[in-house]
Amino acid sequence: MSVTLSESAAKHVANFISKRGKGVGIRLGVRTSGCSGMAYKLEFADEALDEDVVFECHGVKVLVDPKSLPYLEGTELDFVREGLNEGFRFRNPNVKDECGCGESFNV
Repeated sequence: MSVTLSESAAKHVANFISKRGKGVGIRLGVRTSGCSGMAYKLEFADEALDEDVVFECHGVKVLVDPKSLPYLEGTELDFVREGLNEGFRFRNPNVKDECGCGESFNV
C-alpha cells in the first residue's frame, strides 16, 4: 500500500512549491489531538529525512514518518474546491470514526 495524491492535490502542491522557490514535496503525518484521538499533520518539506518513507505521485513527493505510516496506509490526499471554499481532503480507509468538526479521527 502507499500514500497518494490526486492529480488536483499534486498540481496544488507543485504550484505552491514553485511559488515558495524551495521544497522537495509535502510531509504528511499524524499526531495525538482532538476529540477523536488523532489529527493529520501536513506541511511542506524542504528536505527528506533519513527515516522518511517517500512516495511519488504525479511528480510530487509525499514524505511520511514511519510512526505515522500505519495510520496513513492507503490514504489519498485530494485538493477540492466547493463554492468559495478550497482545501485538502483526506480519504483514509483506516478511519473508523471522525469527530463532528472533521479535525480528528480514530482508527
